[in-house]
Amino acid sequence: MSFVLEKRALKWIPLALVTAVALAGCARDGYYHDRNLDYTEAAPAPPLALPETRNAQRYQDALPVPQAAMQGARIEEAAEIRAPQSLSIGSGLEPEYVERREAGSQSWLVVAADTGAVWPQLESFARSRQLGVEQSDASQGVLVTSQADLRLQSAMRSGSSEVRCERGGQTMTSCLDALEEFLGARSASQSVASSWNAQRLNTQQTLQLRQQGDEWETIIPQPIDRVWAELNHYLALDFTLQGQRNLLATSPERHEFLVEYMTETERGRNPLQIVFSADVRKMPQEIRIVLQPDGNQTILRAVNASEREFNADDQRELLERVAGYLR
Repeated sequence: MSFVLEKRALKWIPLALVTAVALAGCARDGYYHDRNLDYTEAAPAPPLALPETRNAQRYQDALPVPQAAMQGARIEEAAEIRAPQSLSIGSGLEPEYVERREAGSQSWLVVAADTGAVWPQLESFARSRQLGVEQSDASQGVLVTSQADLRLQSAMRSGSSEVRCERGGQTMTSCLDALEEFLGARSASQSVASSWNAQRLNTQQTLQLRQQGDEWETIIPQPIDRVWAELNHYLALDFTLQGQRNLLATSPERHEFLVEYMTETERGRNPLQIVFSADVRKMPQEIRIVLQPDGNQTILRAVNASEREFNADDQRELLERVAGYLR
C-alpha cells in the first residue's frame, strides 16, 4: 500500500518542477514584467542617409508624405473633455467614405482616410482624367493641373482628409463632382498606396472647454467655416429625435443653430419633482448653438433661447455633445 502511495506522489514531481520554472519566468525581482513599460524608454533612431555620390534621379520618394495636415494651431493646455458619443455603425452617424461639405460659396470633400492614403488617389485621378499636371507638391498637399488645383489637408475628425478643387480661390464644381464620383468608387477597404508615416499627419486638434464666470464655452482651433460645415452636417443627422433633440433652424450668415434639446437635468427629474413643479411632464427647451470667430479659431457657445432654466451643468453637457462631432 505504501509503495502505491509513494509511486503516485512521484508522478507529481515533474509537474511541480515545470510549474516552478514557468512561474519563475513570469516575474522579475518579484513582480510581473510588463513589457509595455519597455516602450517608454525607446528613443527614435537617426534617419538613414544615402551617400552624396548617389544618382539623385534614381532615388526619389516612392511614397511621398503630405505635410498639409500640420496646418492649424494647437492649444497646449486644454481642459479635459469627456469622450464623445460613439459614431458607431447603426447610430446613423457613421461617415461615408467620401462626403461633401459646404460653407457659403465654398464646397469640399471629406474622405474617411488619412492624407497619406488620399494623396496617391488624387494623383491617380489626375492621370485618369488626363488633367495635365503642372505642379505636384506632396509636402504641401497641392496638385496643380491645367483645369483646377487639388488641395489636400487633414479633416477635423481624426483619420479623415479634406480635398478641394479650386481655381483662384473659387470652387470648381465640375472638378469636385468628378472627384467625388472617382473617390466614391474606391472602397475604403481597397488596398491603396499609403505612407508609413501617415499616422504622424493626424495631428489631434485639441478642443479646449473652459468656464468664463457662470458660462461654459469650447475653443476649437479651426476657422469658423470649417467648424460650421461639420456641425451643420452632424446636427442634421443626429438632432432628429422629436421631444429629445431636434434641429429647428440654421443661420449660415450668423453661424448659428436653433435646436430643441432636453437637458440631462430635465431627463433626470423624478416623479416627485414633476408633481411639485409647474411642468407636469418632461419637456425640451430651445437653445441657440452659436459660433464666433476668434482669429484662426472658433468659439462655440450654447445660449438659452427659452424661459426654462439652463444651468452651467446643462450648458457643459450640450457643449460636450456637440464638440464630440469634431473629434
